[in-house]
Amino acid sequence: MLIYSLLGFKILRFKKFVNLRIYLKKILIMTIDSNELKEIELSIADRLYIRIANWNLYLGDAGLAKDLAIECQANLKEGPEVAARKSLESVQVNLGSGNTKIPLARLMPSGQIFDLEEILGPYCR
Repeated sequence: MLIYSLLGFKILRFKKFVNLRIYLKKILIMTIDSNELKEIELSIADRLYIRIANWNLYLGDAGLAKDLAIECQANLKEGPEVAARKSLESVQVNLGSGNTKIPLARLMPSGQIFDLEEILGPYCR
């Protein structure tokens, strides 16, 4: 499958979608302002949590803050509301031994989604 990079890189051939996704995330990380990404990640890690059986598990403790920050950064051009919702849908959370994956949005209370929009607001261009 031929994939054209939006960043002007050469045409790459990948046989598996997983390899493509990992490669594109690495490209994205290289193009993002690292200080801005770190600020978003720290804000997410400290303020946002998933709700499981009356327990609040903060995204920093769950190891999901960096993935969510990368997705949010990629969607910032669309505004904070759209960026938050798209990013929460695209980050997949492994349950159990990883056989089941669900979008992060399904584990977060609605108030937390609004908090994510507030976090992203100052970074939108």
